[in-house]
Amino acid sequence: MPAEHPDPAPATGARVRPVHTRVPGRARIEVAGLRRDPARCRRLERRLEQWAIVRAVRANPLTGRILVHFDPDQPLDAVTAAVGWVAGELGLPGGAGPEPWHPGPADPSGASGGEGEVPVAEPWHGRTLAEVREALGPGSAEGLDHAEAMARLTRFGPNRLEAVRQRSHLAILGEQFTTLPVAMLGASAVISLATGGIVDAVVILGVVLINAAIGFVTERQAERTIRGLGRVPPRPVRLRREGVVQEIPAAEVVPGDLVLLAPGTHVPADMRLLESKRLSVDESPLTGESLPSEKTADAVLDAETPLAERRNMVYMGTVVTGGSGLGLVTGTGADTEIGAIQSLVAGARPPETPMQRQLEGLGTRLGVLSGAVCAGVFVIGLLRGQGLFAMLKSSVSLAVAAVPEGLPAVATTTLALGIQNMRKHRVAIRRLDAVETLGSVQVFCMDKTGTLTLNRMTAVAIHTDARLRVADGEIRSGDRPVEVAGAPAVQGLLEVVSLCSETELEGPEDAPVLAGSPTENAMVRLALEAGIDVRALRRDRPRRKVVYRAEGRPYMRTVHELPDGGLLAAVKGSPAEVLEMCATELVDGEIRELDASRRDAILQENEAMAGDALRVLGAARGVVTGVEDSGRGQLTWLGMVGMADPLRTGMADLVAVYHRAGVDTVMITGDQSSTAYSIGSQLGLSRDRALRIMDSTHLEKVEPELLAGLVRDVHVFSRVSPAHKLEIVRAFQESGRVVAMTGDGVNDGPALKAADIGVAMGQGGTDVAREMADVVLEDDNLQTMTVAIRQGRAIYDNIRKTIHFLLSTNFSEIELMAASLALGLGQPLNPMQLLWINLITDIFPGLALSMEPAEPAIMEREPRDPDEPIIRGRDLGRMGLESVWITGGALATYVYALRRYGPGPRATTHAFTTITLAQLLHAVSCRSTRHSVFSRERLPANRALRWALGGSLAVQGAAIAVPPLRRLLGNTPLGPVDLGVVAAGTLLPFVVNEAGKHVRSRRGGTLPALAQPEKETQG
Repeated sequence: MPAEHPDPAPATGARVRPVHTRVPGRARIEVAGLRRDPARCRRLERRLEQWAIVRAVRANPLTGRILVHFDPDQPLDAVTAAVGWVAGELGLPGGAGPEPWHPGPADPSGASGGEGEVPVAEPWHGRTLAEVREALGPGSAEGLDHAEAMARLTRFGPNRLEAVRQRSHLAILGEQFTTLPVAMLGASAVISLATGGIVDAVVILGVVLINAAIGFVTERQAERTIRGLGRVPPRPVRLRREGVVQEIPAAEVVPGDLVLLAPGTHVPADMRLLESKRLSVDESPLTGESLPSEKTADAVLDAETPLAERRNMVYMGTVVTGGSGLGLVTGTGADTEIGAIQSLVAGARPPETPMQRQLEGLGTRLGVLSGAVCAGVFVIGLLRGQGLFAMLKSSVSLAVAAVPEGLPAVATTTLALGIQNMRKHRVAIRRLDAVETLGSVQVFCMDKTGTLTLNRMTAVAIHTDARLRVADGEIRSGDRPVEVAGAPAVQGLLEVVSLCSETELEGPEDAPVLAGSPTENAMVRLALEAGIDVRALRRDRPRRKVVYRAEGRPYMRTVHELPDGGLLAAVKGSPAEVLEMCATELVDGEIRELDASRRDAILQENEAMAGDALRVLGAARGVVTGVEDSGRGQLTWLGMVGMADPLRTGMADLVAVYHRAGVDTVMITGDQSSTAYSIGSQLGLSRDRALRIMDSTHLEKVEPELLAGLVRDVHVFSRVSPAHKLEIVRAFQESGRVVAMTGDGVNDGPALKAADIGVAMGQGGTDVAREMADVVLEDDNLQTMTVAIRQGRAIYDNIRKTIHFLLSTNFSEIELMAASLALGLGQPLNPMQLLWINLITDIFPGLALSMEPAEPAIMEREPRDPDEPIIRGRDLGRMGLESVWITGGALATYVYALRRYGPGPRATTHAFTTITLAQLLHAVSCRSTRHSVFSRERLPANRALRWALGGSLAVQGAAIAVPPLRRLLGNTPLGPVDLGVVAAGTLLPFVVNEAGKHVRSRRGGTLPALAQPEKETQG
């Protein structure tokens, strides 16, 4: 254990400074370098608590100070010395450095039961490999033994990040009472109590409670849905312990573990690299860089090297995109870089989308405007002789009714409901703002293999010195079967593609199961069907080296030991690249020199096969002198295999659907241009125009600024590597387009993340692709993407419809009160009636409109402009006009009642009933800005709206018919004539507004007015 009274010298400098020591046994000490470093704060706490003189310690990352409770009989110098010692151990400036090892606190005698405590000496990237191995203890070469691993797990705790604190139900409920409308209602209740209106105050309190309950239920459900976005199950970690490779849960990884890194590995902890073979890691969660970072093990960097440039480290939360490596764990859980970042977050709310921020701003502006108008109404009432307290209560109630308090909640609830609805169609949304972006998608970049096609490759053609076809597993020349034993080139070709392959043969000898990529499985299956004993071939020619296909290397090469002791190189890949490595070819069992004319003939045949929509791979072999000898320029050409991956059913029709929806379709493929052209033509990617293809060789030569202008006219990108996909996405974005992108591989991660909407396959894709994507198609069916886009458009429309309804109806209440007072007609609505209208007509019809089904022609219009405000000036103008008609109907009914009955409850009952029913009926009008009751087409049924309107009408009827409720609201019964007048005042605005909509729709053709602002003006 550390000495109880170390040399106090380290604490005497200004780096460790006592700042408050008046209370015996307690000291507040400032530690340089501790501020804004919560990870080191926790480490400092753990280390100091091991000292006998320290009873408790608390470090504050905001101030860089620690509060130490210690034995009052001990001198302060001993405490500050202990702090200085530990600060140096943690690498903080001004402290004393520790010995490489000291026993842990588990055993006071000094025997920890393991190798000792792992010191957290940083920075690890500044140490040599030897120093790193020594610091992390004996046994690191073969990994920890089980006992030591368990001891370290006990000491450092599970390797997991602390869950971000979520809002409690009580907090969500409490927030319902801290809004502007609730404050206004509170003011109204206080005024009511001050003027003797106890019943009014109780009713207002009831309104507050009902609003809070509704807000609580909807917000809790929305938050639960949002919290579930992006959750992924825990993954096992491959590591080496006691010299054996094993898989364990990520939570059990401890400092000192040796973790194996391969493409697709989710890095489970912070690590110093011991080995690196072309290792690349996507570090965007930490650094924000889209491109993967290249890593190397042997670099020793400066201690001040920024995180993004630490080539010898990998960090928790990142993903391996290429190559392989071996990492030594240096930090787990909260002691990782990402843990330090997360610890700065004290709490979290569901992420705000751009739409929600827009609505919050709109709500604030409208609230201020409504407040100003209500103040004007108050002044007009006073000038017209209305009582001070009566006008004060009415003005506050009017302000409450007029403020659109539900706007942000509408967005959250609608987005959450949309996400749940898409899950029913097997579309998983991983980010909230992806829902609104879906409605803006203008370009859909689709990966060919596995997305447009079935990813079930089948060999259909072979070319050696002549083209042979493959039918039902049999190789034929015309109608004559070809015996492989009598065709040396064919036999050699099949042997090479069987040897140079990652496909494994599992199961029984007579019925093996192929485990590998679809392309390699197709070639091995062809060899098996042709009579090649692949297992025996591989036993006779064991593999000694493999060089995988990689960026800039479009082929795979393996080296095998021959029975006579020689070495054979087997190569398969891009025909042009493989042919370039060859000096001879095998023809009729003879090796002949490849001349220029023969090379041209092979390349022409390659183009012809690719033109038939085949994926073509060439094969070659040759004897080499060593495993590092590539044999380039000395290999023998054997031939080519052509494979077909059939298109999924209905893909051409699907592309046509996207085109009608105004979404341009682009195919991205690794195939050659001729193959890509054939498939692009079948799909109709170019509509009726000429199909334009850009090859990756040209892609690399074009400047980014020029590429942004060129991509608008490109329908197919061929011979594309994963790195090119990111360039393509950025080029489309630079051209001002909203891009959706499909991907399924590890290397697709950066492009998926960079795209406005990244789309991954739920079954055929990798974990990395699914995590980087915004949308996961769980059934791997691209047809489902149309559901996502359709739903995205519908959700955005529904939010606009709800806003349309709330604003136009709120405007009508203000207009009615203002117009009536300005004309000297008195108050048409009392405060209780205003609160009732706010409760009955706003909440439930508004929520029901957010559940509106998509309109029939929603996929036959252009995508919305993402920069367009959710409510435009012309929309406000239309809402104002509609509210004027509602106001006019209620005001006319009120004037009729004034003339027949005079001022009093009868007149206000007429106005109250008319405006309430007119607003409820206006919810039907807000279902669409294009379809009206006069249209031939009918909108899909909205069952929620039927229930909302039916319930609201029933409650409104009770407000007139039930005596206690009628007295509470100040209403009187309505006779048959009165009901007729109310019906006329209710229906007239509805008919006028629907007629105007019908006329606009007919003038504008079939264009949906709300979604097509630039064409709406034509109508």
